[in-house]
Amino acid sequence: MIFSKNSKSARDNSVSLRELAIFFLRLGATAFGGPAAHVAMMEHELVQRRGWLSREKFLDLLGASNLIPGPSSSELAMHIGYLCAGWAGLLLAGICFILPAALMVSGLAWAYVRFGRLPAVSAVLYGVKPVVIAVVLQALWSLGRTAIKTQLLFAVALGAAAMAFYGLHPLLLLGVAGVVVMFKEGMGRRQSSQAACLAPFSCSPQTAARLITAGSAAIAAPFTLGSLFLVFLKVGAVVFGSGYVLLAFLRADLVVHRAWLTDSQLADAIAIGQVTPGPVFTTATFIGYILGGFRGAVISTIGIFLPAFLLVAASGPLVPRIRKSRIASAFLDGVNAASLALMAAVTWQLGRASITGVFTAALAVGSLIVLLRFRINTLWLLLVGAVAGVMAHGLHHGIW
Repeated sequence: MIFSKNSKSARDNSVSLRELAIFFLRLGATAFGGPAAHVAMMEHELVQRRGWLSREKFLDLLGASNLIPGPSSSELAMHIGYLCAGWAGLLLAGICFILPAALMVSGLAWAYVRFGRLPAVSAVLYGVKPVVIAVVLQALWSLGRTAIKTQLLFAVALGAAAMAFYGLHPLLLLGVAGVVVMFKEGMGRRQSSQAACLAPFSCSPQTAARLITAGSAAIAAPFTLGSLFLVFLKVGAVVFGSGYVLLAFLRADLVVHRAWLTDSQLADAIAIGQVTPGPVFTTATFIGYILGGFRGAVISTIGIFLPAFLLVAASGPLVPRIRKSRIASAFLDGVNAASLALMAAVTWQLGRASITGVFTAALAVGSLIVLLRFRINTLWLLLVGAVAGVMAHGLHHGIW
């Protein structure tokens, strides 16, 4: 299988499905550090070392991935797979990048369900969770410096943070923020009519309140595998920005509205997701296993990643128009600002569950300082946190 003929900026040599599968399986099994690290690894391997595509084409695909909801690094892998080998390449690259992490997380979820309340496992998580809070804070700082470009966006982010603490549903919050920025940037009547597709988000306060109430009532249902699939399908279809924004949606749907998880369990899920390489979205695999066993893990994984495959397949021809559209640009600026606000709100909530004393507070602050001053792989910090948790447990119980 070779590059599609319309990929003029790609290299002329062929790239087989086997080459694609081997590369993305290896990347999915070793790519620690989150989306930014994944992107850097792809650029180094595929642009600099292998020459599979030009730097310009790589940047175009990265931009396209950031313009649609879903896990950006996974979508970049799918875009590259499509460029290299068409539809088969899209499916293969996406599956091979996601599969190693999903399998690792499933194994850890099994161990968590079986041994999670044993002292050794609890001790490891005791040290890892504060480090995870520091990792999210560092990502928040880094993304904020890029996304908050104007005073308007800063104001929108502050307002969104307040609304997130007040309890506004994340999806509605993102939509409102996008519409506010779109109109504040001076869109005319023509743009307003074009934004009619966003009507669910630009409704009156009374209608918005009814939507929130109706959503909460619909969500308050007993657990089923079908409802689990729909939750993660929705999340995969609407989460913009960093994968860490996923946490806000998971907390709103699974902790606050449905009460299927506790804050502590969600923090555990995030921590274990951080210990493994690959997409942050495989946190869904862990949660699915906790709630529904192996079938729950499979259903959750399919649900959260399916929209990414569909959106990448559909967005390719539209990318040039989207990138040039003032409407899309302004709307996404607002969405990104609100995404950071959601990250801040959920980090506060999870921090309250994870930082429970002087030791965990010191571990979180120390990890944050290291992350801000040095370009260290987060895996090493997580390992340090795990060792520190075990040692603290041993000292507390007189084992050492």
